[in-house]
Amino acid sequence: MKILTAFLIFLFLGKGCDNATAQDMGNTVIEYTASSRGFYQKITVKNETLTVSRNRNVDDKAIISKINPSNWKSVVLLFQELKLEDLKELKAPSEKRFYDGAAIASLKISIKDKNYETSSFDHGFPPKEIKQLVDKINSLVKKD
Repeated sequence: MKILTAFLIFLFLGKGCDNATAQDMGNTVIEYTASSRGFYQKITVKNETLTVSRNRNVDDKAIISKINPSNWKSVVLLFQELKLEDLKELKAPSEKRFYDGAAIASLKISIKDKNYETSSFDHGFPPKEIKQLVDKINSLVKKD
């Protein structure tokens, strides 16, 4: 009987965590920005919506699109693997951005009033801890 009770408690707590994470994603904004002298791209992911800006100007005509359910599920799963408090400590694997060999990129995650942001890294070469998420976000953008 104790085993059955423990199993049911585990089952309900596990479901509660999934719902809490899904609810947290409703309050989460993921921003990936990459820029150099001749290139700018800001990708914003929020509530199953992708917004892409390619102009630094305020009057930029951002492209807004819906993220399909399978891609959204992938983004959520990759997001769940992140240790948000450690984002600021991540080290870039390369330094091409220092000599214009790559655009300067960063990842910022906002949850309600709390912000988590990486230090700069090379566009296309993110730290390994966020590589899968950054690659997934970039893969959602339609190439011109």
